[in-house]
Amino acid sequence: MKYPKLREIKEAIKALIKGPATTKYPFEPHIPPESFRGRPDPSQEGCIGCGACVEVCPTGAIKLKDELKTELTSQGSVEIVSGVRYLVWFYDECIFCAQCARNCTTRNEKIPGVVMSKDFELATTNRETLKSEEIKHELILCSYCRSVISTKSHFLYIIQKLGHKSFGNINLLQVINEKLNFPFKEKKFFQFYQRENLYEILCPKCRRRIFLFDEYGYLLKSK
Repeated sequence: MKYPKLREIKEAIKALIKGPATTKYPFEPHIPPESFRGRPDPSQEGCIGCGACVEVCPTGAIKLKDELKTELTSQGSVEIVSGVRYLVWFYDECIFCAQCARNCTTRNEKIPGVVMSKDFELATTNRETLKSEEIKHELILCSYCRSVISTKSHFLYIIQKLGHKSFGNINLLQVINEKLNFPFKEKKFFQFYQRENLYEILCPKCRRRIFLFDEYGYLLKSK
């Protein structure tokens, strides 16, 4: 007959003193350990709407949608005047990998954009309930082509990080001057008449057109 090893005796004594390693879940609530990853918990206050989480999500469980508001002009054409970005986490597609929290732009801030909670009890017969509340952000659009540049919260976060260096960027300077809500000017697309157009919120493509063509007094007509 083989005698038990000392290690086995030690484990048996620990089990007698501490009790079983398992719990009586679901009859008793289970308290996960610190390193446990439950569902992602996004924050409207901490999120800046940059979309980094959408890019790194391996299952596509985070949906980003930009809704643009249009108005009919006096000439009968339709123009984009404003926009809103929505972010939603769908937990029925989420694998709790924590990539969204790990790569969140504001992960090191006091209030991160998204954190991993310890909530794992998500079983349901209605998949419509397996989603987070909508995270909503105001969009910043190019003054000319009206393409989406980013969200207002994203710009303000960059300004906060850059400090006085943000005055070196025209778009950030416009945000600082609270000129986000200026009325859309009646101009033909991609026609820049003056160098002063540099001091408007522009996408990289439109700003490039100003630098290349307005510098020499040429007028670039839309094609």
